[in-house]
Amino acid sequence: MKTTALALAATTAATCLVTAGVAHAYTTAAPATTQAVALPPGYQIVTLPNATVPNFQRRTLLCPGTKHVLGGGAEAQGNGAILVGSFPTGDGRGWIALGRQIGYNDVGISVYAICAD
Repeated sequence: MKTTALALAATTAATCLVTAGVAHAYTTAAPATTQAVALPPGYQIVTLPNATVPNFQRRTLLCPGTKHVLGGGAEAQGNGAILVGSFPTGDGRGWIALGRQIGYNDVGISVYAICAD
């Protein structure tokens, strides 16, 4: 799964640069041969499965052991669900997410973190 996700990311990577008010998009083509990608030591994707929580309540996912977060994301689930925030913890050890659901008192939130040593 990690290799597939990295290969997909490598083949679909695009960089947008803004120079003098003009946006330029550059796409990187996939290499002709598949090469192994070196992952950081202790690389691990960690998930906090969907749970229903009150609107605007934070859900926090911590990396296991002494690992630190390299990146992360979240998903708000439900009718009219909106992801309000998705950001790393202040100490860099995990990921925080919160959301709300229009017309309801609660929302489903899933949290994802990419961790490494």
